[in-house]
Amino acid sequence: MHKNCMTDLKERRQKALADMIRSNQLSSQEELAERLSELGFAVTQATISRDLDQIGAVKARRSGQHAYALPEQVQSGVGPHFAAVLRDFVRSIDTAANLVVIKTPPGSAHLIGVALDQADLPEIVGTICGDDTVFVACPSADVAADIATKLRTETGRGQ
Repeated sequence: MHKNCMTDLKERRQKALADMIRSNQLSSQEELAERLSELGFAVTQATISRDLDQIGAVKARRSGQHAYALPEQVQSGVGPHFAAVLRDFVRSIDTAANLVVIKTPPGSAHLIGVALDQADLPEIVGTICGDDTVFVACPSADVAADIATKLRTETGRGQ
C-alpha cells in the first residue's frame, strides 16, 4: 500500500475514532474495535491503543462512569474539577530533584498531564506522560517540592 494511502486511512480511522468518543460513552477497546469494524475499518487492539494515544484519548469519568474522552472533553484548570481529577487518578506524588513524579493507575497518566498542562501553572515548565507515571518538570528542586505539596493538598493526601 502506498504511504500516502496508509496515512489517509490512518487519518480517517483516527477521525472516526475521535467522533465516536465525542458522541458515545465507550469504555473498552473492544467496543471501539466493534464500532470501527462496523464503519469498515479492520483494526487490531494494538492499532486502537496506538490511535487512542495519538489522539490524546484518556479514560475519564463521564456522566458517572469511566469512558474514553478527548482532551477537549476533560475540563481542567485549577478548580473543583481539577482537584477531583487529581483525587480520582493520583496514587502517589514524590519529588526527584526538580521533578515531581506522579503515579496513577495504568492508562491514566495522560489525563493528569493534560489537566496540569491546561491549568497553565507558571511554576511548571512541562510534563511528560507515560502509561502510569507523569514527570512534571519544575525550574528548581524547591519549586518541585512546593508543587508536590500543593498537588498532595488537592488530592486530599496532605503533606
